[in-house]
Amino acid sequence: MSDELKQTPFSASYPDGVVEWIDVYGYAVPLTWGDPGAEYAAARNHAAAFEFSMLLKWDVEGEGAIQTVNSIFSRDIREMKPGTIAYGVVVSEAGMMIDDCTVFVYGPELVRIIGANPIIGDLLDQYRPNNVSVRERRNELAQLSVQGPLSREILQKLTSIDISNDALRWYHFMTDVDMAGMKVEISRIGYTGELGYEIMLPVDSAQAFWDALFEAGEPLGLLPAGAACVMMCRIEAGLIMGEVEYDHTMTPYECRMAWSVDLNKDNFHGKDALIKAQKNPSLDIVSVLLPGEGEYDGVELMDNNKKVGLVTMAIPSPYLEGKFLGLARINRANAIVGNKLDLVLEENGQAEIVATPVYDPERARSRS
Repeated sequence: MSDELKQTPFSASYPDGVVEWIDVYGYAVPLTWGDPGAEYAAARNHAAAFEFSMLLKWDVEGEGAIQTVNSIFSRDIREMKPGTIAYGVVVSEAGMMIDDCTVFVYGPELVRIIGANPIIGDLLDQYRPNNVSVRERRNELAQLSVQGPLSREILQKLTSIDISNDALRWYHFMTDVDMAGMKVEISRIGYTGELGYEIMLPVDSAQAFWDALFEAGEPLGLLPAGAACVMMCRIEAGLIMGEVEYDHTMTPYECRMAWSVDLNKDNFHGKDALIKAQKNPSLDIVSVLLPGEGEYDGVELMDNNKKVGLVTMAIPSPYLEGKFLGLARINRANAIVGNKLDLVLEENGQAEIVATPVYDPERARSRS
């Protein structure tokens, strides 16, 4: 682990064996414990634990909290009930992507927005009235994602609170849940396309929670998992990532986030530009099957010797028995399932556009 990178709240609890670390927002995060295939199999068949403490977390508090967040968020949160979560985007004044993020509504005077781009905090400060405070809490809160078909069974062993699908539905959360003797917040979200939960709790409790979780989960196949596993799962599930599938030159209409833009709500940051941008989006994000093994990240896609896009990230997909699967940013005119595009490689090859997502197209597993 590089001395220049910060440790996460769970770093001290990680078992021995991390073979490679990567830099995620200045924090050292495991790429893998050595067998990403086993970590992937745990996420798909049993359960896996991923850390997301590196994400920024802003608490917006005060009488105008709802309106402050509503002023920068693409969806209308005014009618959201306490305990619900909205996934959407924040854009620039020019309508370009800043971040895709989640908004947690605790009540009329407390909202939390979780994302990766610090510009969100600047915008919240810009729009907040004097009676609203904005506090970034990443250093105070640990965040652990437990994903997989046995995630509910494992976590239920740690609490007497009902976390069944009837009690805690997808994109809902509970606060002050007694879990393994600690007070935690538990939500039904994830980044894998599986049934899963995320736990937030004070940093000081991170190690004790990790120990309790794995004591309960190891007999059911729970494994810690690194970023390589997350990438395999998220690409199979067609889930986008900032600065990979999209950047500041793209609108929500060009990165599969059009559904999250509510142009019927009151004015919000970038709305006027989004009204214009919806008429002529030029790009789209698609899933592509790739030939054989190779380094496909950033490889250009061609149609009749004309550049029409690029592969943003590709992985060997266990779900597709090792075939290489990627997400690609391409011209909308070419974004048709079944289209084959030439790859700019030393050896000839083609990428075939397939329906997104490849894994569990109905999202039935996440909602189960």
